[in-house]
Amino acid sequence: MSISKQEEEKYASQGLLEPKSPFDESDPHDSPLPSPVSASAPKGKAKLSAATIIPIWIVLSSSVILYNTHVYTKLDFPYPVFLVTWHLTFASIGTRVLQRTTNLLDGAKDIHMSKDMFLKSILPIGIMFSGSLILSNTAYLYLSVSYIQMLKAFTPVSILILSWGFKIQEPSKKLGLIVLMISLGVALTSHGELNFHLTGFLVQAAAVGFEASRLLLIQILLHNLKMDPLVSLHYYAPVCAVLNLAILPFTEGLTPFYAIAQLGPLVLLSNALVAFLLNVAAVFLVGAGSGLVLTLAGVFKDILLITGSVVLFGAQVTPLQVFGYSIALGGLVLFKTSGGK
Repeated sequence: MSISKQEEEKYASQGLLEPKSPFDESDPHDSPLPSPVSASAPKGKAKLSAATIIPIWIVLSSSVILYNTHVYTKLDFPYPVFLVTWHLTFASIGTRVLQRTTNLLDGAKDIHMSKDMFLKSILPIGIMFSGSLILSNTAYLYLSVSYIQMLKAFTPVSILILSWGFKIQEPSKKLGLIVLMISLGVALTSHGELNFHLTGFLVQAAAVGFEASRLLLIQILLHNLKMDPLVSLHYYAPVCAVLNLAILPFTEGLTPFYAIAQLGPLVLLSNALVAFLLNVAAVFLVGAGSGLVLTLAGVFKDILLITGSVVLFGAQVTPLQVFGYSIALGGLVLFKTSGGK
């Protein structure tokens, strides 16, 4: 099935083509990554073939999630708010270094950031983004990587429900079928989860809600603005870092700063660097392939993550979960390849 350029841009405006958030673990889709409003590759930049960039993106995206989980569990550093704040601070500095030394952020020159635009568009989206990052990372303290990836399949359903509720999109039989497929699939995976944790489930559900709200706000507030993933990060990372710093005293306090020594500078720097490199890879990923190719790449990445969770962290996946997740993935692919219609 071929997908036109217009359809690709529409998917991107809905946050459906973006690589998942590097801090989420995850994907913007595990997205975390600010959603680009244009799916076209940045002009004047070197391009990599889909065969080259997609494997790189899959490895980096999976590595970020598994690395974060390793830090939380194996290295006994259960401070997701601090870690996300550190990632965002690193990204804020990194994008500004790239802006001065490369052409990767040339797109920022076309953005005229006024005070009004910042307060009415960037700040609200940044709040949703910050909430999504913090909650999605916190969920890893309670749930396995494999189960969280399965729960993230519910994001399109949340987007549709919000779209219908705010009269942004009209329901249809096809969309109703997609909602039913994904909901049934996620319900089966939850029923089959051997280590179900209610708090973790509610935290991840809230993260999905924040992410769906973020994507809708981007569609409503920035529908005429073109940003590639790195330019988006350039604007959102400082906003989210400040927001996270403001809530850090009320969530984790000073404890993470005392525990930094047990991680060491090498872990801190390498962890943030891998997350940042994922954003750089996302710049080349956008426009490297059709919407269908990117969707299938995302599905393969999720399957790889679930496998990695089992091998590296001993997560248990039941046959019922495999069956349920297959149904949810079918609905997810149908949703993305139909353009949300």
